[in-house]
Amino acid sequence: MQVLLVALVVAGCAVFAYATARDQAEDAARRQAGAVARAVADSPSVREAVRAGTPGTPGADPSAALQPYAERVRTDSGVDFVTIMAPDGRRWTHPDPRRIGERFLGNTAPALRGGTFSETYTGTLGPSIRVVTPLRDADGSVIGLVSAGITVRAISARLAAQLTALAWVAAGALALGAVGTYVVNARLRRHTHGMDAAGLSRMYDYHQAALHGVREGLLMLDGHRRITLINDAGRELLGLRGEVNGRGVADLGLPAPLTGALLADRPRVDEVHLSADRVLVVNSSPVAGGGRRGTVVTLRDHTELQVLAGELDHERGFTQALRSQAHEAANRLHTVVSLIELGRCEEAVEFATAELELAQALTDEVVAAVGEPVLVALLLGKAAQAHERGIELVVTPECGAIEAGPGVPPARDLVTVLGNLVDNALDALTGVPGGRITVTVRRDAAGLLLRVADNGPGLPEGVDVFRRGWSGKGEGRGLGLALVRQVAHRHGGSVEAGDAPGGGAAFTARLPLAGGAA
Repeated sequence: MQVLLVALVVAGCAVFAYATARDQAEDAARRQAGAVARAVADSPSVREAVRAGTPGTPGADPSAALQPYAERVRTDSGVDFVTIMAPDGRRWTHPDPRRIGERFLGNTAPALRGGTFSETYTGTLGPSIRVVTPLRDADGSVIGLVSAGITVRAISARLAAQLTALAWVAAGALALGAVGTYVVNARLRRHTHGMDAAGLSRMYDYHQAALHGVREGLLMLDGHRRITLINDAGRELLGLRGEVNGRGVADLGLPAPLTGALLADRPRVDEVHLSADRVLVVNSSPVAGGGRRGTVVTLRDHTELQVLAGELDHERGFTQALRSQAHEAANRLHTVVSLIELGRCEEAVEFATAELELAQALTDEVVAAVGEPVLVALLLGKAAQAHERGIELVVTPECGAIEAGPGVPPARDLVTVLGNLVDNALDALTGVPGGRITVTVRRDAAGLLLRVADNGPGLPEGVDVFRRGWSGKGEGRGLGLALVRQVAHRHGGSVEAGDAPGGGAAFTARLPLAGGAA
């Protein structure tokens, strides 16, 4: 198709050049014949010869003087004929001497009126382009006519020579176009790995289907770290809206650690980062091929997996708490049995009753203060863990019972917030004598308030404790506090860290009720 297109272009140019050359050849022939005719008409010798051969003059025969002159002019000027004639059209000269004396074939009326004109006419020499001009005497009267012309056959011969050169030029242009087409096509196939247009179109269709069908987020960046391609999952995971192709990663408003991972030059493998409301696993790989070609980034959503891992940690905590309680219960049971064997039945009853009342009092206190069964189970388990570590966990009297219902955040999110805050407090108080954790869970008109305070060493100054990876036991730990802030922001709330009134740290999370539920 490309060669055919080049051939059509060359053919069109050749036809245009031929038409232009033909018109130019005819114009040149007309100008040449006109110049010869006027030059002959202006010649004094021609005028004298015509005047001498005027009828009534003795021995008048203008042909004898004009024929050799006309032939000489015809030969020297390159025209095909120079005809000098009387006003009535009778020829005095002609390339064929046998035609002398015959009538001129063609129009003469405009010349007899004193004008010069040109026409294409078929005469004795065949079709020709001729110019007829008047021959004037000294007083301006027309005493004869001069016609000069070039045959169409001669013009065609001249044009044929030009057409030969034009044909060679057209053939050269066609060959050059064919070679250029081959070179461009070969280069294009190298860049497209040998695929033609149909293959590229088919690959594009599959590419689009695969791009928007995969569940993982896919992000492609160019050498200047601008987005060149992103699929639907990638937009959703990063929380992007509108047109983002061509925008730089630094302009997307993503969290700084996530932006740094996307801008990195080295490969990233299964790095965990937080977006506004998701836990993402990021993998990136530079595009090979020399130079800074770009980066391919894949994103996986691990929000649910992280939440489930947190719930698993809490379940493990419950298991450990039950194990501790079972161990303590076995000790108490052995104590009761031993007292009975010693015959001290009253002391055995008193001991068993006191332990039962203490456990029931703690359960009743937490149930009455919190209300939500999931949070009650969480706090009872954490209380057992705290007791095992020698830490006191109390629920403040200002708590207000909450119940699941419309507008209340899901129990899973409440467990994530409260469980991580209590776990951090337990870690901070490990090894601290007289450790105490105070938990407040309250529902009011503003929403839910979850506060955990301890009397530990407190928080370091100038550190964002909610930053991913920060831990009181050093850098590189889990996502607990970062997940707490993420949950709070997802529900339109907030979380704050500060100093507790009696020393230590205090964390306060506020979660508004959806739809203004009271």
